[in-house]
Parts: sequence; structure tokens; C-alpha cells
Amino acid sequence: MSSSSPQASPASIPRSVYLGGLAIAVGGAVLFSTKAIVAKLLYRYQIDAVTLIAFRMIFSLPVFAVIACWKMRTEPPLSNSDRWRLVGLGLVGYYLSSYLDFLGLQYISVGLERLILFLTPTFVLLITTVYFKQRISRLQWLALFTSYCGIVLVFVHDLQGGASNVALGSTLVLGSACAYAVYLLGSGELVKRIGSMRLVSYAMCVASFACIAQFFILRPVELLIQPMPVYGLSLLNGIFCTVMPVFMTMIAVERIGAPVASQAGMIGPVSTLFLGAMILDEPITNWQLAGTSLVLAGIYLLSKKK
Repeated sequence: MSSSSPQASPASIPRSVYLGGLAIAVGGAVLFSTKAIVAKLLYRYQIDAVTLIAFRMIFSLPVFAVIACWKMRTEPPLSNSDRWRLVGLGLVGYYLSSYLDFLGLQYISVGLERLILFLTPTFVLLITTVYFKQRISRLQWLALFTSYCGIVLVFVHDLQGGASNVALGSTLVLGSACAYAVYLLGSGELVKRIGSMRLVSYAMCVASFACIAQFFILRPVELLIQPMPVYGLSLLNGIFCTVMPVFMTMIAVERIGAPVASQAGMIGPVSTLFLGAMILDEPITNWQLAGTSLVLAGIYLLSKKK
């Protein structure tokens, strides 16, 4: 692999394309963040992470499969190396990352989960700097620092709450963040060659088969029979929290590069804060509002392209 980065440089992107990509990244982050709240609602029905993620993929797989079949008919065949990369990306980015995330959510709060997951931009930036030898601008570091300060303020109360298995849950979600950072960078390289829709549909089919196979290996088939609200929430999880945001994230990576797209995703904790208040009746404090302002300030700094 060349030492030059495959990622788009913010300075080389037209401003209209950059802002459009940034908006898509923010929208995808908001939808992605709602999966934690949907997961908490599903856990009220006494299902576990293996069952939850299987239902999520059962409902999203048909969409990805249709798009994958269409792309197979209309696009040239992939090289063997790209096929193996897609298998790896699907297993790391959507199977392993999602499974560790949902597993960790059984032990920690939505707020703490969001805080840990948004270490992802740090991993992306560090890998980009060390491995791809790409210079990270001062503006990006400032935006990152500003948004992190806001996240800490938003969720500091979660860190102070003593709950059992917090260390286990935090470690699992940290592993999810690491896996997703690797996926973002790997997809940023491959998406330039095969396109975002093709990459996402193929990778998600791989992840879906892995998640569904895991369910049938580890759980009795009788667990497919669930109350109707489980099916409804799983449909929401599969389409609005999976299908739509993964395509939006890939389109954003294609337009503005993985480092900026992952940083723009910091709006996710803010959306989780307000959705948690509306759906889970969690209170919003002045400290949380102050943190929200800092996160939004960080997103604004990202929009100020040099």
C-alpha cells in the first residue's frame, strides 16, 4: 500500500460538496445514535444482545441484499483482494463493532456508551496521521477538542453513577469504537474504487449472515417468537438505525473523507441526550445544555473549511 492517504483532503474539496457531505454525516450520526435508545427499549422485553442484533439484521438484510444483487448485475466483478477486504470490513465494522456495542449496553447507560463510542474520531485521526502520513489540520484538532469537552460535560453525571459491571460494559464498548475506527479507514480506501452503495450493501450482507448465524448457533430457534413490540422496534432498528445511517455515513466518507466524517459524527451524543429525554424520560440539566453548545461549536468549526 502506498504511504499516501486515500482520504480526501478538506482543502481540495469544493465548499458546497464539503458542506453537503458534512450535513449527510451529521444526519447519519443522529440516526445511528438512536440505536442505543431503541436497544434500551428492547432490553425491557428481556432479550439479550445476540437476539437483538439478529432481529436488527433480519429486518435490514433484505434491503442490503436487493441492492447487492442489483450492483452485482450492473457493475464489473470485484478482484479477489477486494472481495476479501469486503468480508473483513463487514465482519469488523458491522458485525464485531455492533455486537460489542449492544453487549456493552446491557451493563452501562446510554450516556456512557455514547461517550466511549465517540473516542472513535481520536482513533481515526491517529491512524490517519501515523499510517497514512496525512497531516491533520489545527482546525480539525480544535474542533475535536471542543466537541470532546462538550461530550464530557453532557455525560459527566453518567460517569459518576455507580452501577455494576460498568468496567465490563465500558471495555466492550471501547472495543466497538476501535473496530469501527478500523472500518471507517478501511472503507475510506475501498469506497474510492467500488463506490459507497456497493461497499455498504456487500459488507452489510456479510455482517447480517454472521449475526443471524450466531443467533442460530447460540440460541434456540424458539426465541424468534417475541411480543409484537419487539418486532416493531427491531424493524425501526433495522431500517432507520441501520440501513439509512450506514449509507449516509459511506456517502459522507466518499465526499469528505473518513477523518472529517467521523468528527462530524460527534453530534450523535447531543441527539441521544434529547431523544433520551423525550423517549426514556431522562432529565436534561444546565450542564448538559452547556456541553451541547460545545459539541455544536465543534461541528461549526468543521464547517469552516480552509
